[in-house]
Amino acid sequence: MARKISNRRKIIMTVLAWSIGFLIFFPILWTIILSFKTEGDAIKTPLQVLSSHWTFESYALVQERSNYFRHFMNSVIISFGSVILALVIGIPSAWAMAFVPGKGTKNVLMWMLSTKMMPAVGVLIPIYLMFRDWGLLDTRTGLIIVLCLMNLPIVIWMLYTYFKEIPSEILEAARMDGAGLRSEILYVLTPMAVPGIASTLLLNVILSWNEAFWTLNLTAAKAAPLTAFIAAYSSPEGLFYAKLSAASTLAIAPILILGWFSQKQLVRGLTFGAVK
Repeated sequence: MARKISNRRKIIMTVLAWSIGFLIFFPILWTIILSFKTEGDAIKTPLQVLSSHWTFESYALVQERSNYFRHFMNSVIISFGSVILALVIGIPSAWAMAFVPGKGTKNVLMWMLSTKMMPAVGVLIPIYLMFRDWGLLDTRTGLIIVLCLMNLPIVIWMLYTYFKEIPSEILEAARMDGAGLRSEILYVLTPMAVPGIASTLLLNVILSWNEAFWTLNLTAAKAAPLTAFIAAYSSPEGLFYAKLSAASTLAIAPILILGWFSQKQLVRGLTFGAVK
């Protein structure tokens, strides 16, 4: 029997949820507001900022100083390229761990997850030297490889969880019908796990899009994504709040739009297998 919830409790929970949501979103909202102000207005008190003149001046100056669309294309290619490469590696790996388990499967999964616990700066020097010697510094290919390796543990963990929810009897039936390993993964397993694969792709695209440490240390100009585009507006002379806010808004707008339109798919994938 379902537990009855009073209208008063519904109202309180709704107000609390909206309040927490607004509190989390407020820094982004304030950044967007500052992006439509001049440098002089951006450093005023909040009430003065809201009542000051709104202008696109900062956006014009940012575009004049930097090539936004070049950085944007670098971010798109690097983010989606690294995640697609991680999925190509992660789907067969997760399949093997989910349907051909061994005694060491859990240990391997824990070892992969433990690599995310190490500070990235701990391996910066060897990776930088390898990229320098192999000609991968300031290249999209180099960033795709390093971001793929960075997100691969998360990709495999998520896919492993989704694959474990698929009944093994379905795969056994496919084998009895003559499906080989390649056909089993491509035509049986992958279509059934589309929600999980989609949510894995979306989540890791967001992680790759927002990655700043590796993009700032392994790029200079040619392959610099939007994270480097934002960092260009922080200088020893100080922060240019309006221009920095405009650059930040331009950088986060695409991923906010993507997240907004794909939120149902993301939630569906993250809850895949939760209800039987």
